[in-house]
Amino acid sequence: MKYPLIIRSIIALFFLTGTVAQAQTKLPPRRPGGAVPARAKLAANGEGRKDGLTMDKGRIILTELGVSNPLTADKKLINGTTISTTGLVTATNGTTTQINEGDHVSLSGRVTTRREIVVADSLAKLRSFDALHPGKRDKMEKEREKKEKAKAKLAEERLKNKEKAAERAARRKK
Repeated sequence: MKYPLIIRSIIALFFLTGTVAQAQTKLPPRRPGGAVPARAKLAANGEGRKDGLTMDKGRIILTELGVSNPLTADKKLINGTTISTTGLVTATNGTTTQINEGDHVSLSGRVTTRREIVVADSLAKLRSFDALHPGKRDKMEKEREKKEKAKAKLAEERLKNKEKAAERAARRKK
């Protein structure tokens, strides 16, 4: 009788030790509207921001080492250029420039307008397209010219047909 009791106790011990394992605990979810600690924003919000100062939504944003923060006081750059919190750039020779939305001032003091940025970006896109698809833009340009010539020829033919119809109508009236 003792033998079955020993086996039963071993089996019971085996099952009880299996239930002792604990699951990993998760942190409770953060409550909506709860206070979030203030941290500097990284410039990885879709567009890559270069180090420098940028006018964004009427504020000057300073980006250094990939960290962006609003400018709170006037900033003196490497070459002696000073930029105010309103976007007024004063060079060392005394000339002042007001930067507009999207303009960029590098940390070395070079001012780049939004228009220059867009032109440089579009040229870079054209170069990369040409590298991926050599000769395709030329083919597309030739096709466009061919379509324009065909369209002009069609318009000319329609004009001639209208003139002929007007001449026939004038002959019939006589």
